[in-house]
Amino acid sequence: QFQLMESGGGLVQAGGSLRLSCAGSGRIFSIPGIPVMGWYRQAPGKERELVAIFINGGSIKYADSVKGRFIISTDNVKSTLYLQMNSLKAEDTAVYYCHAVFLNNNFWGQGTQVTVSS
Repeated sequence: QFQLMESGGGLVQAGGSLRLSCAGSGRIFSIPGIPVMGWYRQAPGKERELVAIFINGGSIKYADSVKGRFIISTDNVKSTLYLQMNSLKAEDTAVYYCHAVFLNNNFWGQGTQVTVSS
């Protein structure tokens, strides 16, 4: 059983930046070719949506709404997943969740709140 824990959320003004981190137990983010690892978010009253994910350890998919502003990355030594968020907008306000798929199991973090004030 893997555990994921996000950190780095907070309150920021529009146009600002935040970096989210997700620490994975069992060095999950260091596993070569892990099928899916990435970030999702859920705003109040809305469904959870994809933000940015690695697929099969190689290709990256971004939501159209964050392309050019957010960057997903990993540190295999630290087994940590990151989401650098730049030029933040009020509509980026949401709870951000770290996610991984491994051996056909879905693993989620508890979420971290990001609030962007306009």
